[in-house]
Amino acid sequence: HKKFNFRGFRWARAMIHAIQEVNNRLDILPNITLGYHIYDTCFTTSKTVEGTLAYLTGQNETMPNFRCSAGAPLVAVIGAGGSTLTIASSRIVGLYYFPEVGYASSCSVLSDKYQFPSFLRTIPNDNHQSLAMAELVRHFGWVWIGTIAADDDYGKYGIKYFKQNVEKSGICIAFSETIPKIFSREKILAVVEAIKESTANIIVVYSSDIDLSPLMEEIANSNITGKTWIASEAWVTSALIAKPEYFSFLGGTIGFGVRRGDIPGLKDFLLDVHPDNAASDDLTIEFWQTAFNCTWPNSTVPYNTDFRINVTGRESGVHPVSDQLCTGKEKLEDIKNTYLDVSELRITYNVYKAVFTVAHALNNLDTCVEGNGPFPKNSCAIIYDFEPWQLMYYLKNVKFTTFDNELVKIDDNGDVYASYDIINWQLNETGEISFVKIGIYNDTKDGHEMKIYNNDSIFWNTPTLKPPRSVCTENCQPGARKGIRHGVPACCFVCIPCADGEISNKTDARECFPCPDDYCSNTLKNECVLKEVEFLAYDEALGTTLVAVSLFGACIVLSVTIVYRIHRDTAVVKANDRGLSFLIQLSLVITLLTSFLFVGKPKEWSCQIRQVTLALGFSLCLSCILGKTIALLLTYRGSKLNAAEKHDHISMQSFHQKLLVLISMIIEVCICTAYLTCIPPYVYKNMEFQNVKIILECNEGSIEFLCTMFGFDVFLAVLCFITAFIARKLPDNFNEAKFITFGMLVFFIVWISFVPAYLSTRGKFKVVVEIFAILASSFGLLGCIFLPKRYIILLKPERNTEEIISGKATTNDNSAPSTSASCTSEVTNSTLSSMVALTSGGSQEAVTCLSSSMHCPCPQVPLLQHSGWGRCAEPPGPPLCLGAGGTCELLPGSHAELGREPASPAPTGLLKAQSPEPPASLFDQVFQLHRFGLHRFGTIKIDIKFWLHFKNIPKGQINLCKHSELYQFNLETNKTHLDSPTKVPSLPLAGCGLLPFL
Repeated sequence: HKKFNFRGFRWARAMIHAIQEVNNRLDILPNITLGYHIYDTCFTTSKTVEGTLAYLTGQNETMPNFRCSAGAPLVAVIGAGGSTLTIASSRIVGLYYFPEVGYASSCSVLSDKYQFPSFLRTIPNDNHQSLAMAELVRHFGWVWIGTIAADDDYGKYGIKYFKQNVEKSGICIAFSETIPKIFSREKILAVVEAIKESTANIIVVYSSDIDLSPLMEEIANSNITGKTWIASEAWVTSALIAKPEYFSFLGGTIGFGVRRGDIPGLKDFLLDVHPDNAASDDLTIEFWQTAFNCTWPNSTVPYNTDFRINVTGRESGVHPVSDQLCTGKEKLEDIKNTYLDVSELRITYNVYKAVFTVAHALNNLDTCVEGNGPFPKNSCAIIYDFEPWQLMYYLKNVKFTTFDNELVKIDDNGDVYASYDIINWQLNETGEISFVKIGIYNDTKDGHEMKIYNNDSIFWNTPTLKPPRSVCTENCQPGARKGIRHGVPACCFVCIPCADGEISNKTDARECFPCPDDYCSNTLKNECVLKEVEFLAYDEALGTTLVAVSLFGACIVLSVTIVYRIHRDTAVVKANDRGLSFLIQLSLVITLLTSFLFVGKPKEWSCQIRQVTLALGFSLCLSCILGKTIALLLTYRGSKLNAAEKHDHISMQSFHQKLLVLISMIIEVCICTAYLTCIPPYVYKNMEFQNVKIILECNEGSIEFLCTMFGFDVFLAVLCFITAFIARKLPDNFNEAKFITFGMLVFFIVWISFVPAYLSTRGKFKVVVEIFAILASSFGLLGCIFLPKRYIILLKPERNTEEIISGKATTNDNSAPSTSASCTSEVTNSTLSSMVALTSGGSQEAVTCLSSSMHCPCPQVPLLQHSGWGRCAEPPGPPLCLGAGGTCELLPGSHAELGREPASPAPTGLLKAQSPEPPASLFDQVFQLHRFGLHRFGTIKIDIKFWLHFKNIPKGQINLCKHSELYQFNLETNKTHLDSPTKVPSLPLAGCGLLPFL
């Protein structure tokens, strides 16, 4: 609130006073002490729910558990301070059948025991008040009435029941306005304007004082007079509204107040409050600070306000801290505010009765005699351990008499007997507003009874001081239409605001007519204005940025193409079909430039070609990648085969790759053609989500065709990923499959993320999301596939050779990143021979290699017989040196056969040198050795780390040279790996030994 709610604090103190009175009495709950918890609802539903849950759990935690802590049993809830708040809390406690007794919640819906089974109240049901208001209007002969209600359950239900009753008597409603719960000056001014323009002089207001206060401030500023207000009990005696400065327009107000009572000892109890007596009571400290305009020493309690936007939605204008410190010697008797005003104890009296209602119910539960109880087997409940439903039984049957002989009895609906005082606002001698009782309204067994004591005693705020006259003369302004209400005189009508999209541009219009499709109604609903058209335009920042990024990407692709064109005859460019590489670059340019079709005002042609172009671009790209990955996969599988199996191995030729691309494109073109022929996309004006805006977008026509079209792309992408993933470990210096795998992962991540983002957006941002996905996936493929190649071409040209790319030579360039490309070549189709070399002596002599066609760094001698046995040296033979792809391996033994064990012992010193087909890498081949005719067989496999693995080698010692460094190993029988080598000084080796044995 704008300031501390003194009225609410008085209600809380009245509850404490009533509880202490019960504890001090011997006739009610002897030997039982009642306690209490006070929760501040801040007049908001959220705080009400929070307080209710904290009370139920017992731990100040808003958890929906019944009870989380031990201690005294919970009895009942007294409250809350308004109908809307009570509805929120009662729905929670009603789940457990936990009693709640209301003192200010009069809304009629709370009498519904299906919704609120455990709610009772000591204030009459609003249905009685609405009937009393209708009777008052009929009594004075008013037929033209304005109504104002708070935007909550209290106001809506109360005014609704009032209308239903007055309309039966032919009384017309001139206007019906709503006061917003959250402050809105625009809405408040609209209510003020309705009051000004209306000729109705009688206005019925169903609202709390807090909700009504902003409206009264605006009415005071607008100087509206000559109206007679009919007040509901919630504000008829409120000091917040009944201010002397408001008397000029609120004087003569007639309202209904609940029965008042003078509570003995309450005034003294209200004066007996001091922060020193309740140091931990924040409410008391805040009350003291606000009442005396000071700050309590060492207190963190805010002054006057919690410095938040108050419940009416307005910023509090009071500073949270006062410069003046409280002394504690301030006297409450010296101040004048609502807290100490005990002259009109109406809601406060209901608080008192609510406490005693619970107390008498508990007393009846406690005095139950076992054997005569109301529960099964005539049992009774135990006062220290009872269930909420047991107390509810006694609450529904409670009956007692208050100190002023008022009988309190709860009926089956949880309501009490209805009795109202009819109050008239008059100005007394001191200039204050006094509440003069001019009549009564009572609910009787035969219906109801209203009695006005004397019409002459009523003050009327009219120039003649006579009862006002109110007739049906209201005009409906533009933006509203005349609505004839059935069952009332034809002269009486109401002004119904035109609905959104409809207008009326003349006074007293019979109907509102709709605006054309491209138009909407303005705020006043008196003119049709052109709707705003929304699409992603080139001239807005977002559209310009996306177009610039797509152009930038296309330029990057073109730069890659230029580099490829210049270096087209190098190994990296020729690797794995350079034609496919150029096609992939073309497809990436297409997909990147497709963004232009998504930006700008949608046209029929752009709607039809943008998705098709995108699908075809991705199909071309993915089919080319698939051709590459299948070739890599077949090469990888071929590298695992021995010489005999390679005769039947299938290889992927350049022609086959391009044929695969052609077939894929034909399939995609057929799907796209069917899509555009059967159900093509079209421009659609989307007005479903906003009434004031047209979203110009492309309707994709057939979702089935669209999914099929892009589903084929997904199918190609999945195949690309699977084949690339399998071939990612192809043991070459330049394996393209790894980065294709990364590229496809990026592709999948982008488009999987695209789906939920696309479905959750509206308007032009859907187009933005799709363009972003196109750009991200295109850049991902571009970077993963071509960036490593471009790096080698431009920055590492020494690695761009056939020998290094195909893995037949190695490089010690550790500065270069591990790259990926292809392991096959367009031009290497001839059969390669393994290179076998002999040395003429020991380890320190030169090593010579035999080679058929490939260059070997070792000194070469002619191959004696290209495809048979050749005499290389006389026994005993020196170690062998085998070489392939530019490397030579020195192996011990006098003769060997590549790929298989010799069918029969070969002549000493004779070698079979030819390999049936080129090995993928020497380091994946298996060699069978036969040394010095001793028939010592062993299998050696050289892995990609350039170490040797031995199997079935007899126990002994072996030396291994790696990168010109000598390592010594001790072999154990059946040892499969060489572990823990000992480095020894290198020997002066000569020739071809990348991995020479000594």
